[in-house]
Parts: sequence; C-alpha cells; structure tokens
Amino acid sequence: MQISELADDRWIFQNVTALHPALFAVSGDMKLIIDTDPGIDDAMAIAYAAAAPEIDLIGLTTVFGNTHVHQSSRNARFLLHKLGLDAPVAEGAAFATGETSHAPSEHVHGPEGFGDITDVPQIGSNHSLPAAEFLVEMARVHKNELVVCAVGPLTNIADAMRLDSDFARNLKRLVIMGGAVFCPGNITEHAEANIYHDAKAADEVFAAPPDTVLVGLDVTLKTLYETADFEALAIRSPDMGAFLRDISRFYLKFYKEIGGLEGCGLHDSTAVIACTHEPMFDMVETGLQVTVEGPEIGATRPVSTRPIVRVCRDVDGAGVVNLFTERVASLP
Repeated sequence: MQISELADDRWIFQNVTALHPALFAVSGDMKLIIDTDPGIDDAMAIAYAAAAPEIDLIGLTTVFGNTHVHQSSRNARFLLHKLGLDAPVAEGAAFATGETSHAPSEHVHGPEGFGDITDVPQIGSNHSLPAAEFLVEMARVHKNELVVCAVGPLTNIADAMRLDSDFARNLKRLVIMGGAVFCPGNITEHAEANIYHDAKAADEVFAAPPDTVLVGLDVTLKTLYETADFEALAIRSPDMGAFLRDISRFYLKFYKEIGGLEGCGLHDSTAVIACTHEPMFDMVETGLQVTVEGPEIGATRPVSTRPIVRVCRDVDGAGVVNLFTERVASLP
C-alpha cells in the first residue's frame, strides 16, 4: 500500500486498489442511472451501458452541458430508441446553480450534440418527474443498490442532495466523470469542463458525498480511441457502431486541431466502466474542494478537511479501450 504526501503536509493520499491490467472484477446486474448531456462521448457511454451484461440501465437523467438540456433529453430519448431500450428519460437542470443562461459546447460536439448530424428526431417524451426528483425516488426504491454515473455538470446531483438529505445515503455509489486533480484541465488550465460548468454544484457534492469515485482527466486521456478504432467498430456493429463512427468525426477533428491528438478520450465510457470494473483503476483517497469563483474557477484540489472521495490516478487504458470495443461491437 503506497502512501504519498503533499509538500504542505495537509493531507495524505492512500492507494486503495492496485492496478491489475488483466483483472476484470464484474458486479452482476448493477442498477445504473446515467446523468448525462449527450454529447458524442455520452452517446458512446450510453451505448456501452446498453451492451454491458452486468448493467441494468434503469434510466437517464439529463442536464445542460454539451448541449442545451432540451437537446440533451431529445438526444437521450433517441439513443435509447436506437438501442432498443425501454428506459425513462427525466429532464433536469437547464442552467448552472444561480445562472440563467448556458452556452453549449458546439465547437466540440456540434450544434445538436452529434457532430455533423443535425437532424435528430424527437422520439417519445420525458418522464413526468424532473431529474432531481426521479433520482431521489429511484434511490429510495433501490436503496443501497443504485449506482449513479454523472457524466455532465453536477447540478442534478446537487439538486437531489438538497431535495432529500437521505439521497446520498440511499445510493450504493456515485461515479463522476469530472475533474483534473493531478493534471491540467481541458476547458481552462485549471479546470475540467463538467466541473467548470457548475463549480458550485460540484463543490457542494464533494462537501458531503456518498461513496464516490472520481474519474477525471487524470485517467480518461489514457484511453484514446482513434479513427481506426471507430472504423473497425463500424464494421462489427453496422448500426450503432457506424453511428458512433459518423458522429465521432467532428469530435476527432476537434481533438486533432486543439490538442494534436490522434484520438479522443473515452471520457464518459471510462466512468461507466469504473462503475463495474474498479480493479482496472488505481485510486487514491482524498477530500476534494472546488474553486467556485475567480480565474481558477472549477479547479478541483485535494484537501484534508472534506469526506473521502476515491480519485482515479491511473488506469489500464488498453484494457478500457478493448472492453469498450468488445461490448459495443456486440450491438447490431
């Protein structure tokens, strides 16, 4: 068990699980809700969850972020229909805590969230409950069984915690795609996009978290999915795989132009994989605090005064890529 300290000696990281590249510890029939803002990498994560035999995807909750929230909900319903899943979509927050507007990440995900594909049909309707209420209700119904994987801004999660003081205790686990604890951010030098877009909500969640795993840029940029991977996936999965290939072209172009990378990180898919395959990750325990204002807004830093979060520090990147491919390739 490794232990390392910061120079100011205010807190201690503790390695809580060793990295085992070949070990896939799978928990069966995990009840999962993905809190999402689809989004190209969100679509990939939802497809993975649909294909994973150990996951029982009982719903999606939507939030602003990559898109406006009404686009997130439409895209989520479309994806579930395309995947043949009968699961509800509960629409959530349209804006960050205390805000009244939002500018989506069109330059990353395209004007409708699916890259160059702009004609996304409206299929079905949203659940009658808003996202926070749906999360609270599902956590009660599936007490100590429900895992929530949040792959967008944490506004819905903070709203659910405010709505019901037992929400966090009722969850089995909260897995968050967000943060850049040990590496630079991607939206600013200091911040990762999901945390940045509602820093206040993120800080509120980290102030009183349930059993929480943070899957941030520290590991997701070690899971690059390249053009050749998408092409191979499309051959094996001519419907869903081809759709992911088509929407990814816009995304890959962004990564190439901005970061000089030949692939895109499996950001949200890596978080979903962390829900069921923890031994693929090397984690450290620490409290977290988010800067909520000023030039470093969204910075996610370790502190000793907060409850413990398990922060992913390393990952079997090749294993994640292979697992994603094998599962999604099983789809039509």
